[in-house]
Amino acid sequence: MATLQVGDLAPDFALLADDGTTVQLAALRGKPVILYFYPRDDTPGCTTEACDFRDRHAAVVGHGAVVLGVSPDAPKAHVKFKTKYGLPFTLLSDPLKTTLAAYGAFGRKIMYGKDVEGVIRSTYIVDKNGKIAAAWPKVSVKGHSDAVLAELAKLG
Repeated sequence: MATLQVGDLAPDFALLADDGTTVQLAALRGKPVILYFYPRDDTPGCTTEACDFRDRHAAVVGHGAVVLGVSPDAPKAHVKFKTKYGLPFTLLSDPLKTTLAAYGAFGRKIMYGKDVEGVIRSTYIVDKNGKIAAAWPKVSVKGHSDAVLAELAKLG
């Protein structure tokens, strides 16, 4: 499992988006990217996190940034999730979990007291030069989007 640090070059990727296009991180250079990894569409914690980013989306855009959510779910599931909750940002599909693994967002974790392998909820801010500007390798949903927005504001 990768351990990315602030200042590291963010691993590039090209993933299928909810709208059928392919999104490549390198193509977004010049603007900050909030990249958040989550286990599954339309589950309680993932819905709370997505809706928190939705509710702060105007502030994110005000900083010239974009939000990208990444999970192993298929684009069709992403479309349903986005529509149901009015999510204004792009959701990316990583069914092979290669990007998740590159960011340390897939691996061993404790869930309900059991050691399992799965998606580790985590978030990174990638700066306009493609470097990691902030990292949350193990996210607790409550208050997380506010912390991300505060770090984004520091980038200027």
